[in-house]
Amino acid sequence: MGAADIIAQKLTAAFSPSELSVEDESARHVGHAGARPEGETHFRVYIVSRSFKGLSRVERHRQINKVLADELRTNIHALAITALAPQESK
Repeated sequence: MGAADIIAQKLTAAFSPSELSVEDESARHVGHAGARPEGETHFRVYIVSRSFKGLSRVERHRQINKVLADELRTNIHALAITALAPQESK
């Protein structure tokens, strides 16, 4: 199971999102700090969940970072997050 799959699995279990996209952007960061030749270091997450209703952007990011703490400590160098409540989504 790749890192994107692990991220998606953990976020799904924690937030039951109505929308979730996990994009591996590692190829765009080759040669940058934290990049590894095998990739799976830089990710972009788009998540829509009722769990985020009434929370600030910072609180939402903190919750996501807590769920992914192990991955952020070991494998993930960068994580771009867009976290929305359903009424805020497109």
